[in-house]
Amino acid sequence: MSSDPAATQAGDPAPARPEAQPSAAAGTVPPRAADAAAAASVSNQTVGSAAPRKGPLSFLSGALTSGLLAWVCLGLSGRVVGYYAEHPPHYDVQIAQSIATALKTLIVGMCFLATFSFAFIGIGLLLTFLRSLRPAVAAKPS
Repeated sequence: MSSDPAATQAGDPAPARPEAQPSAAAGTVPPRAADAAAAASVSNQTVGSAAPRKGPLSFLSGALTSGLLAWVCLGLSGRVVGYYAEHPPHYDVQIAQSIATALKTLIVGMCFLATFSFAFIGIGLLLTFLRSLRPAVAAKPS
């Protein structure tokens, strides 16, 4: 058993090293924490600058994927609208009818929102693909 009260409270059987304990001055950071924070900020800077640029193939594959998902969502939206056209919600109780109508509106709206979102993203990625094919023009200094 260790006679160090801090070591027994933390559940660590080995005694704590002196450099790992916080200093008595208020507002100071232990040396290891400061080194870790500095290393993290340096690694974040190098990760951001070392990331490879996206190429035209990446934009084209994203546009095709998004277009395919928009097409699938459009088919789903049509089927949902067709289902609710054939099977309208009808309840005798007014509150149940109101909830069913609100739920129907919410489901149909979400289907068409997903369709619009995927289509809009696909168009944007297609335009970005076309723009990435053009050669870069050197900007004039202002």
